[in-house]
Amino acid sequence: MTALDLSSPVAVVGTGTMGQGIAQVALVAGHPVRLYDAAPGRAREAADAIGARLDRLVEKERLTGAERDAARARLGPAETLADLAGCALVAEAVVERLDVKQELFRALEDVVGDDCLLATNTSSLSVTAIGGALGNPGRLVGLHFFNPAPLLPLVEVVSGFATDVESATRAYETARAWGKTPVACADTPGFIVNRIARPFYAEALAVHEDQGADPATIDAVLRESGGFRMGAFELTDLIGQDVNESVTHSVWQAFFQDVRFTPSLAQRRLVESGRLGRKSGQGWYDYRHGAERPEPHTAEPAEPPAYVVAEGDLGPAAELLALIREAGIEVRTEGEDNGTRLVLPGGGQLVLADGQTSVEFRDVVYFDLALDYRRAARLALSASHFTSPRTVAEATGLFQALGKKVSVIGDVPGMIVARTVARLIDLAVEAVAKGVATEEDVDTAMRLGVNYPLGPLEWSRRLGGDWACAVLDNLHQCTPSGRYAPSLALYRHAYAADKQEGTPS
Repeated sequence: MTALDLSSPVAVVGTGTMGQGIAQVALVAGHPVRLYDAAPGRAREAADAIGARLDRLVEKERLTGAERDAARARLGPAETLADLAGCALVAEAVVERLDVKQELFRALEDVVGDDCLLATNTSSLSVTAIGGALGNPGRLVGLHFFNPAPLLPLVEVVSGFATDVESATRAYETARAWGKTPVACADTPGFIVNRIARPFYAEALAVHEDQGADPATIDAVLRESGGFRMGAFELTDLIGQDVNESVTHSVWQAFFQDVRFTPSLAQRRLVESGRLGRKSGQGWYDYRHGAERPEPHTAEPAEPPAYVVAEGDLGPAAELLALIREAGIEVRTEGEDNGTRLVLPGGGQLVLADGQTSVEFRDVVYFDLALDYRRAARLALSASHFTSPRTVAEATGLFQALGKKVSVIGDVPGMIVARTVARLIDLAVEAVAKGVATEEDVDTAMRLGVNYPLGPLEWSRRLGGDWACAVLDNLHQCTPSGRYAPSLALYRHAYAADKQEGTPS
């Protein structure tokens, strides 16, 4: 099954931002495009707006004048749904209401030919449920573009329960022919990206609600240690707090209120107060004229220790030993034991975040996971009220000697980056195990859809197949609500990795 021929007309119903974006993608790819909107005059306005964007592409030398003129000639508004007869693909981008979408597609079935592909751009509704109202649900497929559609490469191609393989394949190949990167997924709440991304927001909110750190510090740690392009609070301010909370609530409800997807009360209060982010002028941050951006908590300079004692190889943080030596600090080694830690001159221990808390131990400071310890600009430390001030100071001075800014946060199990990555890995492994998508498509979707520095499964391979399971096991012991209980799929993943590592080569 191949992509639609470029001579085949494509229709877009719904001419808001997303509808215009999808229409522009199909138009620039070479298709004749028809725009329809139930509001009188809206389709003509959308055609004019797309034409203006084509002009800007010419100014930026991404299109020639001749290509723009040809595209404009292929674009036209439709006065009625009947004008969409003869189209090979009709994509809708109307309001996110099941009844509205079902009514639209039922009407389209009376207009278009039997071989016309029908596509919904829904991000929160079930493709299966939308198709359930149709006489031929096999030709309905989800084509979930990301905003802005002309710029973002990812398209989730979603097969409902009744979607024909031929329809999904044609949609996939058409999206690829349009210059997009399609990923195939089953019809599951949130599809790939909105399902797996929930912990990125949820864990940042949980750390804040537990008084572990303020939003500016959490965001800085996610960016400067975790390698994420934006922190969770600034990203939800950009998305819109109401939009982000609505997606979270939708996924939670669709999974029968699974505790792993529980929405945040803190975010609910923010939405109730009208602080929706950039679009309202205030969210977690203040965007009004003259407002100052809060700075992350950064520890004052401290003296580095003269030496550290390495017990074990530090696992995912093993690179730190080379960095410590390069900083001129002596590293003494002792035989491996059951732990992987650094012992400081005062007797305190420095341990990679593992889902436990400092208060459980005599004198421990935890340090957070980093995407790349050499390149990380900031690292977070976690200590309890019972941790020795000397241990905190020595740990702070050690990382400062490596050229890192240090943020000391509260005694939060799993800290910030570690708990976030562990939960992302868990949901990704579970999605693959349940047949939502392949490993490759999951990683591609998370890198391209939300700009993660690594796909969750790639991260798991770096950290070790049992790392996430161990962290979540410990978190579950600390907070046994079920939120952090590793999925059965992750347990199997961890045990399989453990067996592989133990197999003689």
